[in-house]
Amino acid sequence: MSVTLRPDKLGILVSLIAVGAAVSPFATFKANRIVAGTPQSITDALPGPTATILIVVIVLTIAVALFRTPAWLRLTAAAVALIAIALSIGAAPAHLTPEGDRLARIGPSTGFWLSIFAFALMAADAAIRLRLGPLGRIVAVLLIAVALGVIFRAGVWDDLSVMKEYATRSAAFWREGGRHVALALGSLAAAILAGVPLGILCHRVPGVRGAILGTLNMIQTIPSIALFGMLIAPLAALAAAVPFLAAIGVGGIGAAPAFVALFVYSLMPMVANTVVGLAGVPAAAVEAARGMGMTRRQRLIRVEFPLAFPVILTGIRIVLVQNLGLATIAGLIGGGGFGVFVFQGVGQTAIDLVLLGALPTVALAFTAAIVLDAAVESSRGRWA
Repeated sequence: MSVTLRPDKLGILVSLIAVGAAVSPFATFKANRIVAGTPQSITDALPGPTATILIVVIVLTIAVALFRTPAWLRLTAAAVALIAIALSIGAAPAHLTPEGDRLARIGPSTGFWLSIFAFALMAADAAIRLRLGPLGRIVAVLLIAVALGVIFRAGVWDDLSVMKEYATRSAAFWREGGRHVALALGSLAAAILAGVPLGILCHRVPGVRGAILGTLNMIQTIPSIALFGMLIAPLAALAAAVPFLAAIGVGGIGAAPAFVALFVYSLMPMVANTVVGLAGVPAAAVEAARGMGMTRRQRLIRVEFPLAFPVILTGIRIVLVQNLGLATIAGLIGGGGFGVFVFQGVGQTAIDLVLLGALPTVALAFTAAIVLDAAVESSRGRWA
């Protein structure tokens, strides 16, 4: 009995990216943290046995991706490949660094990032094909977090250049990380408190809807750096006029303008999603509530808002992911956050310092998107 394997369209794309990754530099050797690096292929960057095992794993995973294989097999193969790549890059520093050299820096290169992207795409596609529910996706995120925690705890990546940057800035890293999350969550909370009532107002009073949404939409067109800069002068003047505000930290630079900018950017998604969610509530449900004798306020709280909640929660997801990214700009105006490392790295031409700020920002946004997507789907099932 013969088995016919048909090519998989996404698998072809994954395979092409993986092949491109395999022929690209896997790691970079730098004599110190700021000089240009020398690219190293897989076979040059890794010890012989490690390189052979990694190449075999990549080839087998490409074979699984290329054809229409079962989703569970694709997910398993992609996970194995990602683990192999993550562990292999940790072996590069010991292989490439001359004995006794404390200045050399070894970091991931193009091939590493491309291969991570290719097999992460394959894993995500397999998870979709398996139709993982909200709980399954959250469990998957937890498993990824546990795997990364084990790798960090075991010190597999300790000799990589980005981890050397972390080792000298660990206290600052967690401090700025806390500020980054506080800015994103704080501005989100303020946007919910202001945006949801504004959305209800726009829904209930159509005459003001155009003005409010038009103004917020216009604000969205202002580049983030420009908006951060525009807030410096008025907030500085406000702090000078009101000593109490200056005493609690409000000023032209620092967290205050960053918070205000993030809050302003957050209003449009919150207001718009609230309006769309309330507009999508079935008229029959509202009429039934009115027939039961519910007041306007009771209908809003007990009927309209619960039915609109999944759409409003989608707006919260958009705002949180957006703010986690935009909070990076706060580093330019003394607001703290992971942007501090990004802009310090740019100023020092130290790409590893840039990565120290960029990678956790991406990880936070990715995690927030998956968790809130799962919450949105659960809420739809809850109120369906």
